[in-house]
Amino acid sequence: MKTFQKYCSLSLPLIAVLLLLISSCGNSNSGRDSSAKEISSEVAITEQEVLNAQKSWSDGIVGIGKVFTEKGDYVLEATNHIDKMYSYDNGLVLFKPTMASVKQFRTDKVSALSYFVGGNPDYPEDHGFAIKPWISIRWENAAINIYGNTALAMGNYYFTPASGGDEVKVEFSFAYVKDSTGALKIVLHDSHIPYSPKPEGH
Repeated sequence: MKTFQKYCSLSLPLIAVLLLLISSCGNSNSGRDSSAKEISSEVAITEQEVLNAQKSWSDGIVGIGKVFTEKGDYVLEATNHIDKMYSYDNGLVLFKPTMASVKQFRTDKVSALSYFVGGNPDYPEDHGFAIKPWISIRWENAAINIYGNTALAMGNYYFTPASGGDEVKVEFSFAYVKDSTGALKIVLHDSHIPYSPKPEGH
């Protein structure tokens, strides 16, 4: 009996330690799983974030035109818009603007700025798309595909001139990534005027 009591007195603390270790391991695993889910949730792009980014882009373009109309520093406004919306600080951005046919494929911030505000002798066909100006822009997404930290959107967007008149319909394909701060940045901007077939005999 004494031997059994002595065994129990030695085993109970040992059992308690083992239970504590098992419990700690379980909590640790649970913590890792929870953390992994949080990280995944933070990195993955949502459709609403894409819609928000599209609205921010529109607000920025309209804002550049407004500053231009009010004779403010529209070049600075456009620069800030590019810094906010595009991923030039993190790498290559593929930029193919609507109204360009000579140097239509662009990969640096200088050429993007030229398209929005004009005035760059290296891009003589640029007359300042954002300073036309436009009073509103609406988006019509055909589809949005999300692959974790990358999102692709394709469809039409419609630009309403501030001077009045009909909307201008433009086709778009945009690609977005989420940066380290959680902001969506554009890495592909591809715009086109819709195809217009020539009449027969031409």
